Amino acid sequence: MKLQQLAHKHRSLPEHAEIESLAKDLAQLRDLLVAAQTEESDCAREQTKAEQDVDQVRQRATRDQQRLDSGSVSSSKDLENLQRELTSLAKRQGDLEDIVLEVMERRESAQERVGELTGRVASVQTRTDEAVARRDKAAGELDAEAASATKDRGLIAATIPEDLLKLYDKLRAQQGGIGAARLFQRRCEGCRLELNITEVNEVRAAAPGTVIRCENCRRILVRTSESGL
Repeated sequence: MKLQQLAHKHRSLPEHAEIESLAKDLAQLRDLLVAAQTEESDCAREQTKAEQDVDQVRQRATRDQQRLDSGSVSSSKDLENLQRELTSLAKRQGDLEDIVLEVMERRESAQERVGELTGRVASVQTRTDEAVARRDKAAGELDAEAASATKDRGLIAATIPEDLLKLYDKLRAQQGGIGAARLFQRRCEGCRLELNITEVNEVRAAAPGTVIRCENCRRILVRTSESGL
């Protein structure tokens, strides 16, 4: 029964639920972090492209302005077209620079989000590591206790007749791991039912070495000074 109790304690360690909950939190945070990193990367590429577009427009405007300033364009129509193009390029450059600023703002926001989520992931990971360490320590102590109980059980089993040990093992398998129960104040602690007067008299009359079984659950009854006989 002690081994069962230890196994139950092992399964019921609070760290199991804590680790499971933290694992879910960590998975969600990592998904959010990947999304933020992807957004930052996309913004970086978008910013580079927008800056290249601005540079191309600026270079073209510079060339046109140089042509205009050099006086090499004598035709009034060509001069008009050149001035119109410079006006168009200036507007285009302004629009592209606005795009660059908007992308930079989105990228900065994404970078802040990446930083925040990176910190949260690290924090939850630390808590997870601590919970795992506590669980492993508690589980190790329970395992050591179970090993000691198993050893003690083996020593006790060596002193029990083989047929009785087989009966106990059979009952333990049938009765949820509890093959014997203490008789306390005329009540079987296996099924929690009180023996009737006839059963009490039979148990009282039985010799000390006689195997007594509960009439209700059929477990082996262990008599003590507190059995109420």
